[in-house]
Amino acid sequence: MADMLESGPRLRAIAALVPEDCQCLADIGTDHGYIPVSLLLEGKIRCAVAADIGALPLEHARRTAAQYGITAGLDFRLGDGLTVLGPGEADTIVIAGMGGDAITAILAAAPWSRAGPLLLLQPMSKAESLRTWLPLNGYEVLAEELVQDKGVLYPILTVRGGEMPPASGAQAWGGFLLEQDPLWGMYLADKLLRLRRAAAGLEKARDPTMAEKRNRLLGVIAQLEKKEREWEDAGAAGR
Repeated sequence: MADMLESGPRLRAIAALVPEDCQCLADIGTDHGYIPVSLLLEGKIRCAVAADIGALPLEHARRTAAQYGITAGLDFRLGDGLTVLGPGEADTIVIAGMGGDAITAILAAAPWSRAGPLLLLQPMSKAESLRTWLPLNGYEVLAEELVQDKGVLYPILTVRGGEMPPASGAQAWGGFLLEQDPLWGMYLADKLLRLRRAAAGLEKARDPTMAEKRNRLLGVIAQLEKKEREWEDAGAAGR
C-alpha cells in the first residue's frame, strides 16, 4: 500500500477497509493525512477531503501530501467534525483516532450521516459507549474487526444508516461480530479484567447509585464470561 507512509497497523487496517469503488473519501480528524494520501498514491480513491479541528494537524497533512507529490484530488478543510462536509459529498467517511464519546457527538451533530455514506469508525477509548449509541440512533453495524498496534487492541466498526437491535451489555463491551476475529480472545480478556477491577472498586460503595452501577457491571461480566466459555468450547471442539 504505497508504503502507507510508515503509519502503523491501525491506520493500515482502516485504509484497507475503504471500498474499491470509493469515489470520495472524507477523513475526519485526519492528523497527518496518512490515510487519504496513501490511498490517493495507490489509486484506490479518486478524491479525498482531509479535515481536522486543529490548524496544526491540518498543516501536517498538507506537508505529508506535498512530501509524496499529491497536488490534486485532496481538499484540506479546517472545522469541527462533519460540519466540513455537505450531505452526499463523500461516499466513505473515516472517523478515527478519538474517543467513542467524541465520535458519537460528531455523528449526532450530523444526522444526514445516516443517509448513505459508509462510516469507518475507530474509537481509541469508550468503544462500549459508541456501540451502545449506534443502534439506538439509526445506525447499523455491518462488520467489526480488531487490530493490534504497539501492544494495544483497537476495534474498527463498519457502519451505515439502518436498523439493528439494541446492543446487549456483552455486545457493548465485547463487540459486534467479533467471535471469529483471531484477536477476540485477547480483547475479551482485557475487557473482563477492566470490568472486574471497576466492580471491585465499587464493592464497598454505600451510595445507591454506585451500588446499582456495580450490579450492572457484574451483569455484563457474567454475560462476557458466558461468551468466553462458549468461545473456548467452540475452539476446543474445532481442534
